[in-house]
Amino acid sequence: MSTAIAALAERISLISESSTMKVAAAADRLRRQGLDVVDFGAGEPDFPTPDNVKQAAIRAIHENFTKYTAAGGVQELKEAISERHATDYGTNYKPNECIVTVGGKHVIFNLMQVLVNPGDEVIIPVPYWVTYKDVVNYAGGKCVFVRTDEDAGFTLSASMIEPYLTSRTKVVLINSPSNPSGGVLSSEEFEKIYRLTSGRGIWLMTDECYCRFLYGEEPFSIASLPGAKETVIVAGSLSKTYAMTGWRIGFGLAPAPVINAINKLQSHMTSNPTSISQKAAIEALRGPQDSVGVMLAEYRRRRDYVISRLRAMPGVGIVEPKGAFYAYPNIGVAFGKNGIRSAMDFSEKLLDQAKVAVVPGEAFGTDRHIRISYATSMEELKRGLDRIENFLKELN
Repeated sequence: MSTAIAALAERISLISESSTMKVAAAADRLRRQGLDVVDFGAGEPDFPTPDNVKQAAIRAIHENFTKYTAAGGVQELKEAISERHATDYGTNYKPNECIVTVGGKHVIFNLMQVLVNPGDEVIIPVPYWVTYKDVVNYAGGKCVFVRTDEDAGFTLSASMIEPYLTSRTKVVLINSPSNPSGGVLSSEEFEKIYRLTSGRGIWLMTDECYCRFLYGEEPFSIASLPGAKETVIVAGSLSKTYAMTGWRIGFGLAPAPVINAINKLQSHMTSNPTSISQKAAIEALRGPQDSVGVMLAEYRRRRDYVISRLRAMPGVGIVEPKGAFYAYPNIGVAFGKNGIRSAMDFSEKLLDQAKVAVVPGEAFGTDRHIRISYATSMEELKRGLDRIENFLKELN
């Protein structure tokens, strides 16, 4: 290896390849070999982008809206984001407190870059979305993990977080509904966490990627509390809500100085989000919202089916998801069989022998779980769950 190739920047070693992307690549590789793979790995709606949104993008192309825009997004989209958030959650953000990014992952990365100094601590509940750990590490921060209560539905409370707060705590990061568990933090407990963090001058970051997909409680944003805007930061995305994963539009809502800092960083990183996607996003936010309810109803139907199937599998533990579109079963019953010692072993053998792709729990901070995405058809769910059930039987 040449000296130039060997001399990579040390910071790149602080992060790992996304586990969900890795699983997707493995499943795709088998498909290209002509094998029949059921993919439960992708966290992506199987619904098409609503037609009115697609038509808005087509109009943008015909109207030649294909040039650079402001780095942080066009004013009209910032206004649309602020309006939609106000309508859905009762907040009052202004356009100068909003930034548009290249997907939700981008805004979270940017936030960690502008908020976290080397040595600063970021509280992250477990299980966590794969990217959180890596973006904190890349910023030089220290991840402080707080385990949620699986027996109570992966619940989190202020009393669970408080012992982990120190003088170095900079951010508490909450994702509700949770990817991967589907756990939902009650508005009452969320407020207690806010009181705890705001009282100590700690940022409370709420990742609202799945906020419109709740099966019980009404959608809620902690940013709606009086005065919360001073220490609360919202990370959002259109990807899941409007089945727009490939369009790459995310957003952040935060105090203007934070937004200005992100805008400065983004101006050197990506420049603007795609102009055409921005026009599509405006239509998604201001146009009919019927598609959200249609998707939610179908996700509920799929969730109920998946949970009933998993509960019928001897020894498999499963907590009913309260939101998002994932099941997070405990497959520890398989440990010690056929050389399986971890969720990673289970997932690799499941893909190799049963041709079902799932994400191992190690990606989310646990080693006895797998994540199953039910953002796929009922036919695929049946085929995949049949294979998982047979795989477990053959281990005995």
